[in-house]
Amino acid sequence: MSETVEKKQSSFGETLKVIVQALLLALLIRSFLFQPFSIPSGSMMPTLLVGDYLFVSKYAYGYSRYSFPFSPDLFSGRIWSSDPERGDIAVFRLPRNPKIDYIKRVIGLPGDRVQMISGVLHINGEPVKRERAGGFRPQDSYDIGSEVPVYRETLPNGVSYETLDQVPNSIGDNTREFLVPDGHYFMMGDNRDNSADSRFDVGFVPLENFVGRAEMIFFSIGGDSSPLEIWKWPSEMRVGRLFELTE
Repeated sequence: MSETVEKKQSSFGETLKVIVQALLLALLIRSFLFQPFSIPSGSMMPTLLVGDYLFVSKYAYGYSRYSFPFSPDLFSGRIWSSDPERGDIAVFRLPRNPKIDYIKRVIGLPGDRVQMISGVLHINGEPVKRERAGGFRPQDSYDIGSEVPVYRETLPNGVSYETLDQVPNSIGDNTREFLVPDGHYFMMGDNRDNSADSRFDVGFVPLENFVGRAEMIFFSIGGDSSPLEIWKWPSEMRVGRLFELTE
């Protein structure tokens, strides 16, 4: 075997080794530290927009089977568990179909009583502070031709964020009182009139189903564009949202 062939084989072996090491490192980071997620719908507007790409911390709530690729049934419950806090934006697996990821805000904790009355969120019989905060013009396919009223809610623990109220007295503005069971959470979208959440068929979310907490927007593109359409970046990239922390 010639020296040239030996060098080529050695170079190929080193390259393959580097690729395998990089893939293993990426798998470890995705499983234990951060996982990227994209926002496919407008249910979390105005906080999160379609075309936002997020880093979600996998360690924030500890680890369950849903923390890992293919959701291996190696154990039940969570290890190194930490409870979600009211106001967190969290990714979770849909209870009735754990193959589907959802992202919503944690509103009700175990033992809480949650109810919507005339568009106002009530927790344990007390109305949550709600103030008008201007308007928001949805983008792309969600643009209805006018601004949508924005309200700033402040939860009992001080977490504050904006919500949309597109349709007064919608079906989600007046609900029965929900009693959150032990080990479960009540989740809601910030776009209150366009969110499938715990008020409807999502129901209460078990702690085991939590995947992680949304931490930061690392990329954002509008115009119903794909991030792979690089030629659209100059006109469609939302530069002001890059590396923005979620609230």
